[in-house]
Amino acid sequence: METRSYPAVYRIVHWAIAVSFLLLLLTIFLRLTWMNKHNVAAIIQDQLANTDQHVSEDQAIALAKKIRQPMWDWHIYMGYALVGLFAFRFMLPAFGRMKFQNPLGKSLSATAKFRKWTYLVFYAMVVVSLATGLLIEWGPKEWKEPLEEVHVLGIYYLVAFIAIHLAGVFWAEFTDQKGIVSRIVSGSAARSEP
Repeated sequence: METRSYPAVYRIVHWAIAVSFLLLLLTIFLRLTWMNKHNVAAIIQDQLANTDQHVSEDQAIALAKKIRQPMWDWHIYMGYALVGLFAFRFMLPAFGRMKFQNPLGKSLSATAKFRKWTYLVFYAMVVVSLATGLLIEWGPKEWKEPLEEVHVLGIYYLVAFIAIHLAGVFWAEFTDQKGIVSRIVSGSAARSEP
């Protein structure tokens, strides 16, 4: 197995994309759990009830949406950042800086083909998520609801990809590509002690 080094541009793009995805997942997780509009609305209603003030459920939900809006704005900002990062990532092969993942090579092992196909499917799904996100923000309002249904499915492929990616990295690290983690962090293989 060839030992691959990772140039600085590759590592920067890789980690910038990884951090952006983790921040997106955090906003999704918060929106689905603690910052769920119904949870926040219930807290508002409970707190106001202690002061003999009352708001309707609809009013509490409207207030809850306003409270969590800044968090959701970060989801949108990370989406824009990912659009830029993926556009940059897709341009790099044209400059010879990163290779295109070609799963059709005859000499590739089954593992290498699986890895390359996984990345291509991931990239396709990311493009769909980014396109639907942009259209939700900038497209016609009548498209918003069906686009949101497609966009929400992104959480499933993203979590699945992260799990497959981490499993593959650990598998490679402990089998035939020792030092892969240190190479993606520092760019070169870790030096062994004499």
